[in-house]
Amino acid sequence: MTETAVKIPYWPRYPQDEIHRRFDAHRFCVLVAHRRMGKTVLAVNHLIKRAIVDGKERGFYAYIAPFRVQAKAIAWSYLKHYTSSIPYCKINEGELSIILPNRATIRIFGADNPDALRGLYFDGVVMDEVAQMKPEVWGEIIRPALADRKGWAVFIGTPKGINLFSQMYDLALAREAKGEKEWKAMVYGVEQTRVIPEKELDSLRKEMSENEYRQEFLCDFNAASDDNLISIDTVRAAAGRHYAERDYSSAPVVLGVDVARFGSDSTVIFRRQGLVAFPPIVIRGLDNMEVADRVAIQIAQHNPAQVFIDAGEGTGVIDRLRQMRFNVAEVYFGGKGPRKDIFENRRMEMWWEMKQWLDKGGAIPPDEILQADLAAPTYGFTTRGTKILEPKDKIKERIGRSPDMADALALTFAAPVPPQMDPHLAKMLNNRRPYDPERAFDDEWRSM
Repeated sequence: MTETAVKIPYWPRYPQDEIHRRFDAHRFCVLVAHRRMGKTVLAVNHLIKRAIVDGKERGFYAYIAPFRVQAKAIAWSYLKHYTSSIPYCKINEGELSIILPNRATIRIFGADNPDALRGLYFDGVVMDEVAQMKPEVWGEIIRPALADRKGWAVFIGTPKGINLFSQMYDLALAREAKGEKEWKAMVYGVEQTRVIPEKELDSLRKEMSENEYRQEFLCDFNAASDDNLISIDTVRAAAGRHYAERDYSSAPVVLGVDVARFGSDSTVIFRRQGLVAFPPIVIRGLDNMEVADRVAIQIAQHNPAQVFIDAGEGTGVIDRLRQMRFNVAEVYFGGKGPRKDIFENRRMEMWWEMKQWLDKGGAIPPDEILQADLAAPTYGFTTRGTKILEPKDKIKERIGRSPDMADALALTFAAPVPPQMDPHLAKMLNNRRPYDPERAFDDEWRSM
């Protein structure tokens, strides 16, 4: 077989050259990079190189963007351009695929049509703008498709709140920390790459909000989007706070119970006392009677001043607890609250109260899922000007789960709860005799 030398019109600059070496050294790489760094060109050329040098029989490689039309606009012309110097390539405009002379295929896909990805094998994939993809695209489709041929994957993007991309970055960091060589996390902010002139950066800083600039150019996952209700900075600060019992012992104990709807959702019981939220109880696979029993146990143990239960899915639990003579309050997330001129529904109002509690020093357990759930929702405004929280189903679609923990904690803010009298003092007061002036005079006279 005759060998032909081919020169691809690509000259990687820093940091692309360094990134290519790291891509080659690790099976799963997460690249966090600022806007206009050249991520797509880098990704396309990595696919071309690996499709040529991997030596897989009928190799199959993919570039995946959130939407097929987006993938075509971003990467298809680059793929054709950088393979133009390779002879005998077969281009299929309909499938957005190129077959190289060694019979390896590189194809462009959109994550918006996951069915087109099912049933395929992959020797390597680049997932670009991962923050906009549904988590199941990776977990249910791409990852299994890499297994039998031990394919590799590259995740590329810019921080954009809590989503699949932030989860993959955290996963890569955790795997690296355990010494697993397959995983690599990389961050390239604009101050490191020096790709964009300083004068242009000055203009960007003036024209963008601080959070936008931190996300888009400094690659800061801790920067909240401007429409995020609770920032990651706020949540992480709350997870690092600790209070002595004397700091909250006089505050009322409140329970919030978010009852599971279906499937993978969980029932969560959250206990809060003043500025302290305690580790939640997470329940899966139990019916209403069993959930009610679990709540009853918590009531007996902690003597809460109030118990707030989500009435949307928890009516059976509420009815059972009332049959057991427990005093519980039902809360309709979609119902109107006392401040209906400001908040569209109770859910938005409770989350707003929870946000203020966090801002004022609230402490939460250092649970990663809870932190992600709290920082996940965005909010906006209705046509009437009332604040409204991102729907629960939309959050689940974006981060791959329902924010049950955060909703349970939010329920503890459903209504003001007055301080509860110390039970020992209450008992003493209840046992006191009514004041009798004649008896008091007689007792005093006898003591003389």
